[in-house]
Amino acid sequence: MGIADELDGEMLGKARALRHDLHRLPELSGLEGETSARITTEMTALGARQVVTGLGGTGVAAVFGEGEGALLVRAELDALPILETGRPAHRSQRDGVAHLCGHDGHMAILHAVAQALAAAPPAARVILLFQPAEEIGAGARAVLDDPRFADLGASMAVSLHNLPGMPRGAVALRTGPVNCASRGLRVRLTGRTAHASEPEKGVSPGVALAGLIPALGALARDLPTDDPGFRLATVTHARLGVPAFGVAPGEAEIYVTLRTLLDDAMAALEAEARALVAEIAQGFEVEITVHEAFGHCVNHPVAAALLERAVQDMPRHEAALPMRASEDFGLFGRAMPSAMVFLGAGEACPALHAPDYDFPDSLIEVGARLFLRAIAEFGRP
Repeated sequence: MGIADELDGEMLGKARALRHDLHRLPELSGLEGETSARITTEMTALGARQVVTGLGGTGVAAVFGEGEGALLVRAELDALPILETGRPAHRSQRDGVAHLCGHDGHMAILHAVAQALAAAPPAARVILLFQPAEEIGAGARAVLDDPRFADLGASMAVSLHNLPGMPRGAVALRTGPVNCASRGLRVRLTGRTAHASEPEKGVSPGVALAGLIPALGALARDLPTDDPGFRLATVTHARLGVPAFGVAPGEAEIYVTLRTLLDDAMAALEAEARALVAEIAQGFEVEITVHEAFGHCVNHPVAAALLERAVQDMPRHEAALPMRASEDFGLFGRAMPSAMVFLGAGEACPALHAPDYDFPDSLIEVGARLFLRAIAEFGRP
């Protein structure tokens, strides 16, 4: 009888109820105080040997079992600044904030795992990490920079992410790159405002802004995502002046998200974007700031092999990888062997970050059993 067999219907029911509670009360990145407190209460009630709070801001780490080294299993605390349009009974009660990426489901999976570990202590030490601020790329770095993280003694890290478009319950797993690197550039152009009746007395950045939108997008290369030369530049926001009829604009801003398969290609793409801005925006004061910088996520062979043993009897769907989307879990790979597996949420499931997305409850059991098998494999002599 394996540790995964400890998981029963009552445990799954509690994990499902927790997900619905968390879904009703979502919190944005870095502001997950209520979510963190609820997780702390749950982990303490389950008898975790150690519960570390405030990790990297609002993170929670719950430790089960004993032994040298430890397997870290990560979930995320934060929700998104998007208005939910779906109508589940557990719909978000906070306008403009919703769990539309499935982090509520990932937390529920770890809650089910914790219940099983409480019922049957593992043969190795396990750290269940509930990480803050994944959506803005800041949480993993904050956790790793927290001095208390090193004291936890994690020696390997694994995680999962649900993935709409894949058959429900199927897994995608590979060694090597699984998520792209990305970062946002906010470009501000400043000229001089004027009265709308005398635009010639001002300096409007309108033409420059209009030129930047297609020029930045043209930095992309039409290559498969798994090609090391893959890159994408997506303009996500543009604004000229203020919404007024009497003012000729004197300032503008544009947001562009840069994306490459690997970190070492990002510096070159950013340099090209900056040079392009300098060329097109000559004559304007230019300010460029970097936001939401995500490193690439690369599965280490040893950690991926552990997950391979855990998913060996599950249906596979490899075409989904590597994802264009970014994940700050990749930073754990700089500190220890790490790997992420992707769990199909269904081919008809709305996409991640879609306003009508809702994590499928049936995946709680699938994900929990996957992690429990990985924990059992980690603890084998």
